[in-house]
Amino acid sequence: MISQEAIARLRAAEIGPRKLFIDGGHADAESGAVLPVVSPIDGREFAAIPDGGAADIDRAVRAARSAFDKGSWSRAAPARRKKVLLRLGELIEGHADELAVLGVRDNGTEIAMAYRAEPLSAAGTFRYYAEAVDKVFGEVAPTAEAVLGLVHKEPLGVVGVIVPWNFPMMIGAWKIAPALAAGNSVVVKPPEIASLTLLRLAELAAEAGVPAGVLNVVTGRGATAGEALGLHMDVDAIAFTGSGPVGRRLLEYAARSNLKRVHLELGGKSPNIVFADAPDLKQAAKVSANAIFRNSGQVCVAGSRLLVQASAYDRFMEELLRATEALKVGDPLDLGSDVGAVASEEQLEKSLGHVAGAEAEGARRLTGGTRILAETGGSYMAPTIFEDVAPTMRLACEEVFGPVLAVMRFDTEEEAIRLANSTDYGLAAAVWTANLSTAHRMVRAIKAGVVHVNTYGGADITVPLGGVKQSGFGRDKSLHALEKFTELKTAWIAL
Repeated sequence: MISQEAIARLRAAEIGPRKLFIDGGHADAESGAVLPVVSPIDGREFAAIPDGGAADIDRAVRAARSAFDKGSWSRAAPARRKKVLLRLGELIEGHADELAVLGVRDNGTEIAMAYRAEPLSAAGTFRYYAEAVDKVFGEVAPTAEAVLGLVHKEPLGVVGVIVPWNFPMMIGAWKIAPALAAGNSVVVKPPEIASLTLLRLAELAAEAGVPAGVLNVVTGRGATAGEALGLHMDVDAIAFTGSGPVGRRLLEYAARSNLKRVHLELGGKSPNIVFADAPDLKQAAKVSANAIFRNSGQVCVAGSRLLVQASAYDRFMEELLRATEALKVGDPLDLGSDVGAVASEEQLEKSLGHVAGAEAEGARRLTGGTRILAETGGSYMAPTIFEDVAPTMRLACEEVFGPVLAVMRFDTEEEAIRLANSTDYGLAAAVWTANLSTAHRMVRAIKAGVVHVNTYGGADITVPLGGVKQSGFGRDKSLHALEKFTELKTAWIAL
């Protein structure tokens, strides 16, 4: 684990202006424009990134296509790609302190969580897909004796990756690593407010031996660089994690351009369901508090709707409030902080707007709901809990992506299922019960891509992550992720 001394040293490091990473080297945006990098820790500008646009995306895509066609990566032996990706995993882990602090300065995630979830997770992801490279086989079809049917798995070509600002390295690795493992070239558009770690990742990839042009990073705004990537005629697939409105635009861009594949992991309004027979209500309350308030609620699978069985409601809420009040919100680069900063002033204002809206609709605020630590200049919000939330209220239906919890009661299992499935989303869920039959019935009945039982979070790289309904489609993580970045080709051979 990183030490407070190392954090202090890296925190003081000068960053200065950064550059795009295209075709194995650094470059300015063609326009020369830059975007300031403002830390949510204290509101101060500490770096700058290029404001890349369509011309820069085109340069990166042309470099990616050229590298793909040359075959130095796309046609490399699997053992070669494996060696390079394993080396990249080692380099990421070796620079974990630097990457963790850099990322926290950029987006405000509490350092203890960021250290595990960003560089260490990304290193493990690259290792996982490196090991998978030479273990994925084609197929021999069960044909008639006079015919040989083969199914080849080939890389798609150029993959565009667009990731959010909450965990750019972790989520970026979920997409970049399998895309590279399959032999593709990649163009990454990082989030405007959290680009620094992915620019550094590209440098480490080059050091590990990823050929020039195979991994490119173009920073810039979604409305310019992101749109250009989505519309580019020579991009074969887009892998995106982010909001529903942007996901819809990417589908439109695919239709308007070359019908590129689009894989979307979108928002969530995940139900966290506590039955009266939960094995340990105190532990369930502590985990439930972390499930919504870690990273200031800026987690796609956050347990933002808490459903508590009426017969255990008072006992559970007492434990939940106690667990919430024990959380220390503060400087995310202090190892003593449990919760860090909201990623930006804009996101903080959105979350506070949801608080005002919930009160206007008649929900009852139990704790939080205010900006705190304003004297630091940073963006901080107190963990917030509302009860008496009706399923039709905005707070129960819309993703806040902030530290705001909506609590509802239920009496029966059937009512819990109805409430759980009452939103347009279907990303994650959790069920707390000691009854094995109840657990299995709930797993089957809840419409979500991931259902936790007697826990929340923690699913590792070996299992897929993705949603149903308006939480998107396609899966990150596990061997299934390779399917997004490969093409099947049939060979039908008369013998």
